[in-house]
Amino acid sequence: MKPRSGETGALAPYAAHSEQSRGRCHAEPEAQGRTAFQRDRDRVIHCSAFRRLEYKTQVFVNHEGDLFRTRLTHSLEVAQIGRAIARQLGANDDLVEAISLAHDLGHTPFGHAGQDALHECMKAYGGFEHNLQSLRVVDELEERYGGFNGLNLSFETREGILKHCSLENARKLGELGERFLRKRQPSLEAQIANLADEIAYNNHDIDDGLRSGLLQLGQLEDVPLFARHANEVRAAFPDIGERRMVNETVRRMINTLIVDLATETERRITSAQPASIDEVREAQPLAAFSPAVRKEADVLKSFLLHNLYRHFRVMRMTTKAKRIVTDLFRAFLDEPRLLPQDHQARVAENKARAIADYVAGMTDRYAMKEHQRLFAIGES
Repeated sequence: MKPRSGETGALAPYAAHSEQSRGRCHAEPEAQGRTAFQRDRDRVIHCSAFRRLEYKTQVFVNHEGDLFRTRLTHSLEVAQIGRAIARQLGANDDLVEAISLAHDLGHTPFGHAGQDALHECMKAYGGFEHNLQSLRVVDELEERYGGFNGLNLSFETREGILKHCSLENARKLGELGERFLRKRQPSLEAQIANLADEIAYNNHDIDDGLRSGLLQLGQLEDVPLFARHANEVRAAFPDIGERRMVNETVRRMINTLIVDLATETERRITSAQPASIDEVREAQPLAAFSPAVRKEADVLKSFLLHNLYRHFRVMRMTTKAKRIVTDLFRAFLDEPRLLPQDHQARVAENKARAIADYVAGMTDRYAMKEHQRLFAIGES
């Protein structure tokens, strides 16, 4: 039965076409009724690492409140934004969705604090890169299929997951690492997913920051992108309440960024005239904001860095999180028999990497409980 995706007629020549995919690491029969990229998306959604994203945080630790974003809600938001942009540009929105849903699978507990701590622990053993860990999850660590480890995703989805990679690690990845060595671009779909990620976390961190009380509305009046849209909302709805005003402002900011990204990317595509996905890879970056909006987005990123991510309350939690991750790694490295039985088998192959895999796979609350079990008297 032939897949009924309507993909060929809907896509531009420079898009990723599933029937032209570079394939999977392990040969499999094609799925009935689904394209390769739709199948990748489905595999990601059903894997255990994706479910654990519900209890991994962006900025706030999981127990701090039920309304803050998690890695799971963030991934869903990235997928929605990415699909909207892809459809405007004739790119493959199924591939964008698969990349978006998978891009954070390798993130540690406690967000970037956990990642930094684990990288420090792993410096003598090859380091830790969360993009590379996401690839490791889908290539090796998931155990769902009888014939192979991992999810056996398409080359194009794996290419998009690996947004960043050191040259040392790129040399070990064969075809997948070539673009980092040759300074080439990934597919347009991967470029779109990358910027959709930025749109999602910058704008929704504003919402979470205000909701938590770590940011005050008055502070954001100095951020041009926010202030411009907030003034539009107040002019249109003079009696609007603060919570609704924030929601309406953030909604408009996201729309502005999506429209600008689609417009500037279309302009670059028209100029470069790529006729295939390979020509996209050889071109300069195609997905981008206009210079004016890029400047506004950078001001917003800088504001969030200094006023939210480095807020003393966040820094206090960051310090605790780093200590938890570091303590866990060192305890398991000193005595691998503390690991659960199903993880001890991996230690013989590469002890430090197996421990990093275990710690990186933890949710926030599991890491805290595991730390308590190992270091608190009376726990087991």
